[in-house]
Amino acid sequence: MSDEEAVLAANREFYRAFAERDFAAMDALWARETPVACIHPGWDVLLGREPVMESWGAILGGPGAPQIRCEAPRVFVLGEGAFVICREVLGEQGRLIATNVFAREDGVWRMVHHQAGPARAPAPAPADERPTGPLH
Repeated sequence: MSDEEAVLAANREFYRAFAERDFAAMDALWARETPVACIHPGWDVLLGREPVMESWGAILGGPGAPQIRCEAPRVFVLGEGAFVICREVLGEQGRLIATNVFAREDGVWRMVHHQAGPARAPAPAPADERPTGPLH
């Protein structure tokens, strides 16, 4: 598996753990040796593994945890680090843009930073990329 595929797999696992409210999987995904940080929408920055994991425990264990889906992930590998930029679709609640940062620890890609914030609606496709002809 290439680094790009491995990072995308880790990113998918993040959204699976989030969607299924699987705290154990979320905890396993986050780095243990590398410093971590997280900025949830509307929150202040969380620094360090303990506050970050406490926040995920509260979010995943709370009654209002949003249903979330990742769309259009783009991965960028930078040696032993990587980041993914994607859209988070929250059903009727709207969409966010997220950046998920990963570092390789003991040969495994682990999350070191997550930040999500409000996003505008996607821009329409340029005229030369729009479908032509009759719509069915």
